Amino acid sequence: MADVRGKSIQAVVKDIAEGYTTVNPIFLKSFNQDQLKNLSNHIRKIQTEIRSIPFPAKDIPAIRMRNMKLQRLHTAIIIINNFAKERRISI
Repeated sequence: MADVRGKSIQAVVKDIAEGYTTVNPIFLKSFNQDQLKNLSNHIRKIQTEIRSIPFPAKDIPAIRMRNMKLQRLHTAIIIINNFAKERRISI
């Protein structure tokens, strides 16, 4: 598995979901095409994992936390796609 700034891709994606790392064009600048594809695939995988957890119907803070993680990951996917389109990288 490739490393990104001393961490595995999966650890970076979990940091993105938790809000410790933000995805922006400056963050993505050091990534090559394979790393961008790998990051995008891992983000989609973590999104699926979060969605597969049973919905906490009565726990408002847990619902909020779940939705914030999904929102951060979705935003990261959008930014990665726009960055790749701008650089003419196919993902």
